[in-house]
Amino acid sequence: MAGVETRLRAGEIKKALLQQIERYEEALRSEEVGEVLEVKDGVARIWGLSKAMASEMIEIESSETGEIVTGLALNLEEDNVGLVIMGDYLKLKEGDRARRTGRTLSVPAGPAFIGRVVNPLGEPLDGKGPIEAATHMKVDRKAPGIVFRQPVKEPLQTGIKAIDSMIPIGRGQRELIIGDRGTGKTAIAVDTILNQRGGDVVCIYVAIGQKASTVAGVIDRLGREGAMERTIVVVATASDPATLQYVAPYCGCAMAEYFMYKEGRHTVCIYDDLSKQAQAYRQLSLVLRRPPGREAYPGDIFYNHSRLLERAAKITDDTKVLRGHPEIEKPGGSLTALPIVETLAGDVAAYIPTNVISITDGQIYLESDLFYAGVRPAINVGISVSRVGGAAQIKAMKKVASRVRLDLAQYRELEAFALLGTELDPVTQRQLNRGQRVVEVLKQLQFVPTPVEQQVMIIYAVTRGHLDDAPVADVADWETGFHEYMRATRPEVGKAIRETKDLSEDVERKLQAAIEEYRRLTVSKKKEFGA
Repeated sequence: MAGVETRLRAGEIKKALLQQIERYEEALRSEEVGEVLEVKDGVARIWGLSKAMASEMIEIESSETGEIVTGLALNLEEDNVGLVIMGDYLKLKEGDRARRTGRTLSVPAGPAFIGRVVNPLGEPLDGKGPIEAATHMKVDRKAPGIVFRQPVKEPLQTGIKAIDSMIPIGRGQRELIIGDRGTGKTAIAVDTILNQRGGDVVCIYVAIGQKASTVAGVIDRLGREGAMERTIVVVATASDPATLQYVAPYCGCAMAEYFMYKEGRHTVCIYDDLSKQAQAYRQLSLVLRRPPGREAYPGDIFYNHSRLLERAAKITDDTKVLRGHPEIEKPGGSLTALPIVETLAGDVAAYIPTNVISITDGQIYLESDLFYAGVRPAINVGISVSRVGGAAQIKAMKKVASRVRLDLAQYRELEAFALLGTELDPVTQRQLNRGQRVVEVLKQLQFVPTPVEQQVMIIYAVTRGHLDDAPVADVADWETGFHEYMRATRPEVGKAIRETKDLSEDVERKLQAAIEEYRRLTVSKKKEFGA
């Protein structure tokens, strides 16, 4: 009996084997493998990968540790491929095996990244554990075409009076922040992020080539002010490889594009700063033996920045048009780019500043002399400009702010005469007095963004001459007291401006009456205290 069972089992095995042999098809898999020729200064040269693509990810296996190190193909030469190493190049040596991946660089992205601090590859740096990515976004993505965009027409409020009144920024715009070291460029970027609290804008702050302590200070401030709930911080510090500093802004932009394309949300991306990114790219290019151009930068540095900044856009609401761009899943999203560029000794005509100025839709120029004179933010209104203009302002701000730039320009022109101590006619003296008070009103403490309705009210007061009789030293106190008075006695004025975004005749009458009442109140208080 046992023998019969054995024969049956052997027959079944034979039958199964024959069936498997009949179904067998040999699956051939080819893999292109190369060899490391040399490694130095974060760059590797690979022989044998003749079919590699530009910007393709190449994996190199360390023969010593067995670790896989990734590189980005930048140079495609006749007999070798030049890679920039994304990890630790010291683990690699000549003769290590390299293979193609067939994919370009991409970064993880998704809502889980909000509130986190990551490196350019999306790896967490804040010690809060792994991040669950919704998808991967291509780092080097083509900017949306003209038909997929709409004009910039919706304001992005920064909370900074000087910017929102004279150099307005709209959603989808590219506005350059430029100035010497230590003039408050990062402060403007941080204030803009703080002003988005409670709004619908996702902020991406990309720190490139900065000191780790400086970045830690920014992250700490954002956390204490409650702004990290809407912010992603992408960090490539000065101690990180030049490769990471070079790709950092592209990676930050790709993370922002997830919210713009996939969720139709509004985003603002701050690149702090592109001068250091350009220097990192110059370093890589020189090691890759690319021919240097002006100031030793490679010839494609302009393209390097333009292909990044062109990705800022306000996506059209027309769903029919978007069928031609399947990657844009939700209409109406926007990406506002705020690149920062550092100048040396105020030289705006240097190579990188002029390049970025020509790409962007305007610039906010911060001047050292104004900064040291106590005018902060130290914005030079004469050089600063927004090429979008009133399209990025609410109606109420357009009505009251048109006279601010004129009053400031007249003041700057007459300021030199005042310094000479010559006798001035009453009209000139009045213009100087008005300009001094406008300058005081536009001064603002750091990390204290001003709501747009308060901006409209105080600018209305100063441009209509209601502060002309207030001592210059008391303007800041006058403004603080005025806002407290409006909140306590006339909250409906601020509410109407905030909700309707307009300054109707009825609201203007109430505002005018409130200013007069407040002026009488301050005069009576001064008399009471014998001031």
